[in-house]
Amino acid sequence: MTREGVFEVEYDDGDEDYEAAVSVRYAVFVEEQGVPEDLELDEHEADAVHFVAYDEGEPVGAARLRDYGDGDAKVERVAVLVDRRGEGWGGRLMDAVEAAAAERGFDRLVLNSQTHAAGFYRRRGYEQVGGEFEEAGIPHVTMVKSVASADDGSTV
Repeated sequence: MTREGVFEVEYDDGDEDYEAAVSVRYAVFVEEQGVPEDLELDEHEADAVHFVAYDEGEPVGAARLRDYGDGDAKVERVAVLVDRRGEGWGGRLMDAVEAAAAERGFDRLVLNSQTHAAGFYRRRGYEQVGGEFEEAGIPHVTMVKSVASADDGSTV
């Protein structure tokens, strides 16, 4: 059966779905954007919930979610392959991530968006907190969203 859609994946080094998620992240962050590999695969891999998006069996997007303390969940590593952007995969990934956060009882989502992608998150109801900063040499802003509003039907 061909994989289609967005799937939640628990960390398991060697698991086909987890490796598919990592392959998308590697293509986007390491190869396309020049992020050092040791920053991309970090100490939070094992305690995060991972997501992978498939189109006709091919991985096209990935994301991860982890407990950030005090009722917050951190959304990280949201990535869609360059030739698949604009097809709605980012929105589908975020729908799955936000639903998973709600199911786990988190109060708020926190993410560090690359500045060029902040509009995508703004359209989903995220609000910027604080100023611009650099992470891995790339400009970012921190954004937050109440989990209660994460299930309000906001779309890209």
